[in-house]
Amino acid sequence: MQQSITLVECPRDAMQGWQHFIPTQSKVDYLNALLKVGFDVLDFGSFVSAKAIPQLADTKEVIPQLQLDGVNTKLLAIVANTRGAEEAVGYEQIHYLGFPFSISETFQLRNTNKTIAESLKQVEEMQQLCVQHGKELVVYISMGFGNPYGDEYSAEVAINWVGKLAAMGIKTIAMADTVGVAQPDNIEYIYKHLVPEFKDVTIGAHFHSTATTWQEKIQTAWDNGCYRYDSAMKGIGGCPMAKDELVGNIATENIVLWADANNIPLKLNREAFDKAWTMAANIFI
Repeated sequence: MQQSITLVECPRDAMQGWQHFIPTQSKVDYLNALLKVGFDVLDFGSFVSAKAIPQLADTKEVIPQLQLDGVNTKLLAIVANTRGAEEAVGYEQIHYLGFPFSISETFQLRNTNKTIAESLKQVEEMQQLCVQHGKELVVYISMGFGNPYGDEYSAEVAINWVGKLAAMGIKTIAMADTVGVAQPDNIEYIYKHLVPEFKDVTIGAHFHSTATTWQEKIQTAWDNGCYRYDSAMKGIGGCPMAKDELVGNIATENIVLWADANNIPLKLNREAFDKAWTMAANIFI
């Protein structure tokens, strides 16, 4: 039987850096449309400072309005610290908490106002909270394929950090191409080493990419055992805490076309997909 993939749709990543505020009701309508598609995971909102990410300050208002009856999609919310995790675990609707753990000291300070050492302590605290409340912590290795800040980086550094996090009981770790610098040779090396070594950990990919490089990134990761992918409709998104020019997410519609071309099964409602894709065009204008 052909290997399937786990699709993580990331409207949160698409929205967080958007220039104008998207009305709460528009967010709710769009998220409910995405829930009908049948994605495995929906990265829908965040529990971070409203000052840092004003676009998602209404996440707590959005949650009660999500139509989750009969839906298999699991909700993921991003948190930046233990305080945010303490809030997020209080919502029964949320299954995953996602934390961006940067292996670039510069970016970790820029993104969460904490050092790598301080962030590692936060991971430990957040993991304990998740275990206590029946949630799962997903850690993103931010700047996992390189960084523009001159901080020490190598594939081995990234791989070593995965080992440290796995030893803490983290079961899902996504390598994040935060500024879109991943190259096929680096992607191949990282997944070729990570996937066989950490058989009890799901190693995912959160690639940011230009329109011309997305396929080589997905294909190389797939060829080396990565079966969990983050993406966003229309390829919108990127981290506003990174470089000034956002490098967008890989477009979900491209991954769907790629999967179809490679006979990779997807459990998606295609009619609902088309409706959500059309709705995205009216939200991100």
